[in-house]
Amino acid sequence: MPGGRLTQQERRQITLGLADGLAYAEIARRLDRPTSTITREVMRNGGPASYRADLAHRATERRAHRRRPAAARGTEAPPQAHGRDPEAMREYEELFTTVLVGSGTPAMMARVLACLTLTDSGSLTAAELVQRLKVSPASVSKAITFLEGQGLVRRERDERRRERYVVDDDIWYRSMIASAESLLQIVAIARQGVGVLGTGTPAAARLENIARFLDFISESTRRAAEQAREVLSTPPAPATPPAPPAV
Repeated sequence: MPGGRLTQQERRQITLGLADGLAYAEIARRLDRPTSTITREVMRNGGPASYRADLAHRATERRAHRRRPAAARGTEAPPQAHGRDPEAMREYEELFTTVLVGSGTPAMMARVLACLTLTDSGSLTAAELVQRLKVSPASVSKAITFLEGQGLVRRERDERRRERYVVDDDIWYRSMIASAESLLQIVAIARQGVGVLGTGTPAAARLENIARFLDFISESTRRAAEQAREVLSTPPAPATPPAPPAV
């Protein structure tokens, strides 16, 4: 399997594969590359709808140029727990962040969420995030405020009274519930508009259809999140031992 950076020709093949509607795994198979390489490449450069080979190639060259001074100073990746490969962890964190950005999470917020999610403790202080991400305290504070509003992070105090930012097994449940509640705000304002625009008018009918659709989605999301949480938090029943053979 070839290693190293993608060539410009490979990037053109990725563009053609995306245009043909191929899955990342199929494009990777044709290029004899890991699927994660293709996923990271596409999501880092605009996503499947906006990926352009030439633009992606130039962007990669610019990123590589910016990284050279740090490499020249002998910067090394910090040691990893449990014998993990530091370079593999760096690449995976970058991929995780890229996919979050592709799903609509702002870049700084995605970096903070990925960093927290990939720690074994699931929690870090502001100072630890600043040190790991090499960003300003203000950037971390802004990211945490956004993530907290999405239900993706919570705050707690440790034994030293330091504020820690925590992700846990419930973060996606809380995020789904927050999303469902935000949809209900749109439902309410849409139905208010029906009265303003006049029942029976085309614009009012459009608003009512929006309200009905989002109301259904909100309720379905909430119900699915509650069911998934209940099922996944229930330990599996112990296996029933086989009956003894008949004598």
